[in-house]
Amino acid sequence: MMVSTLSRYFLRRYLALTLWFFIGVTAISFLIDFSETSGRFGDIDGFTATVALYMTALRLPLIIQQTVPFISLFVGMTVLIALNRKSELVVARSAGISVWQFMMPFAFGALMVGLVTTLAVNPLAAWAQGQALNLETTLRNAGGKASTSTAIPWLRQISGNDDVIIGARTVSDNGTELVDAVLIHFDSGGRIVLRQDARTAKLKDGYWQLNDVTQTRPGEIPTRLATAKVSTNLKQEFVQERLAQPETVGFYDLSRKIAVARSYGVSTKALETQFHSLLSLPFLLVAMTLIAATVSLKFSRFNQSRSVILGGILSGFVLYVVTVLVKAFGSSGVVPPFVAAWIPVVVAMSLGATVLLHQEDG
Repeated sequence: MMVSTLSRYFLRRYLALTLWFFIGVTAISFLIDFSETSGRFGDIDGFTATVALYMTALRLPLIIQQTVPFISLFVGMTVLIALNRKSELVVARSAGISVWQFMMPFAFGALMVGLVTTLAVNPLAAWAQGQALNLETTLRNAGGKASTSTAIPWLRQISGNDDVIIGARTVSDNGTELVDAVLIHFDSGGRIVLRQDARTAKLKDGYWQLNDVTQTRPGEIPTRLATAKVSTNLKQEFVQERLAQPETVGFYDLSRKIAVARSYGVSTKALETQFHSLLSLPFLLVAMTLIAATVSLKFSRFNQSRSVILGGILSGFVLYVVTVLVKAFGSSGVVPPFVAAWIPVVVAMSLGATVLLHQEDG
């Protein structure tokens, strides 16, 4: 009964502090992103403070999702240090409660936060991020500014004797609209016969609808057209799967997206890595909590060693960087997606448990 009551108390402390951290991080992230958005789009006609607030609100769930591991780390360190300063952990140990028993509520709390992030925050973040990208594209088109996106998707279509490579600066509308599109046409001998630069290219049923087009042929003066059509045998479903960004696909849709992409022969490495990363997120938060425990359980009545706290922060930061780096390897196909998502989590949990065993049991 005593352990059960103490566990509920620790869990309430952990969840309450997590809520306050979320509120603080949300407020800071909102202010920073609002300032950054206003600076990027402030010179576009029609851009107002209301639009900036709306765009920032759309991007906020994804930002929160990305900061959850650090929130878990700092919450774990803060709550354990606070309990230590009030001698509550000392009393718990003197009552015969082991470190593994009083760490269970914190690990369970981290697991709960991870599940809520995966099952609730991520679908909201994916939908909102897609809306934010569409709004950004609309603003830039209205203002006549090119997107600064570094994602440059490329497609190749062969329709009859027409071999076309299609590129774009960015995409919108689930991948069926290309912004600042470039279409390069080749003949049967592999020579370039036509280049079309279009402000937008919208995939219709059986053709690409190009708007504000500049056509250039070898040895001829470029010509301008208001609209143009380019026939295609690409299906909208294929293009959507080919150009889909994993961040804009919610957790509940990832399995279906992966299956559809495989049916079209499209690489699913990025989507699979995203799926396994979301599955492993709750356990990543548990690993962060164990790392926090390794630097916060030593009793200190007034303050913890600054070097110890800094070591915990650096350890969590290194784990997060390694997780992101290995995730990039998984998305590119260098390592299997399952390995990319789970190996850093398993290694971190094992190291955290090993350090706690060494500290507590020798």
